[in-house]
Amino acid sequence: MSEAVTLDVDGTEVTVSSPDKVFFAERGETKLDLVRYYQAVAGPLLATLGGRPLLMERYPQGAGGKSWYQKRVPKSVPDWLRTTVVSTPNGTTSDALVAADLAHVLWAVNLGCLGFHVWPYHADRPEVTDELRIDLDPSPGVTFDQVREAAVLTRELLGTLGIEPHLKTTGSRGLHLYVALEPRWDSYEVRAAAVALARELERRHPALVTAQWWKEERGARVFVDFNQNAPHKTVFGAWCVRPRAGAQVSTPIGWDELADIDPAELTIATVPARVAERGDPWAGMSERPQSLEPLLEWSRRDLASGLMDAPWPPVYPKQPGEPPRVAPSRAKRT
Repeated sequence: MSEAVTLDVDGTEVTVSSPDKVFFAERGETKLDLVRYYQAVAGPLLATLGGRPLLMERYPQGAGGKSWYQKRVPKSVPDWLRTTVVSTPNGTTSDALVAADLAHVLWAVNLGCLGFHVWPYHADRPEVTDELRIDLDPSPGVTFDQVREAAVLTRELLGTLGIEPHLKTTGSRGLHLYVALEPRWDSYEVRAAAVALARELERRHPALVTAQWWKEERGARVFVDFNQNAPHKTVFGAWCVRPRAGAQVSTPIGWDELADIDPAELTIATVPARVAERGDPWAGMSERPQSLEPLLEWSRRDLASGLMDAPWPPVYPKQPGEPPRVAPSRAKRT
């Protein structure tokens, strides 16, 4: 193994052990290449992740190797490392890493963390959820062109409500739309808004979009995964690197790029040059927070019409107004 490298990261020393270890097989990029990538995109990265708790996805042997999710930071950490207490759906607490600055990110990269799953709130204000995250998840048989179409229709629908979404690739087959929110709502309200949006999209575009939680009911449609907004839920972060051999990046893009973008080509080898040339497509997003009220009005309308809450993931306690947690095909047999 190569000797460790110590970096001065804005006045904080961060040691990178085994810097020449290959993390991404397709082009042979190393752990140090991953560090250099995050240094290259530090500005836009911290503009969206900065100050938020992070769930680490660790691959000490690189993409394709043994992996695990790590919410708790190790017991032995530098004295400058900032953590915050986060909770699971059942109330279990742990000390999670905070994206306080680039040194914190690179410290985690040295542990083999390729990318980060990010909480939708800031560590110093956990009671306020300030992002709505719309996950357009392709069911089997759905093409990326269909996901593109769903993204455009989602943007158009939000536009009728005066809500401005921003777009990123997932680093895989889907797309994420983010909405920066005014600091007025908690995670239960944000999820309710996401459910209402998913249902309205399905009503208007039933052949393309589905809000059905049970896979057997989705068909070959784009699923709007509203439960990505459930309390304590994390989403893979913008500018973060997926554990794939090609080192694909979950990349913010402009709406004008959507028609021609190929997510597979957005990698640690190409994204820094895009940032240098185009800047940050999400620049200023947090300075234009949006109101969730139009979507919450739809939510109240749906509940008043007799609709129950949408199903929650099985790890969550049973919620008021939630339908039975049983697949429709099983319910018919009982």
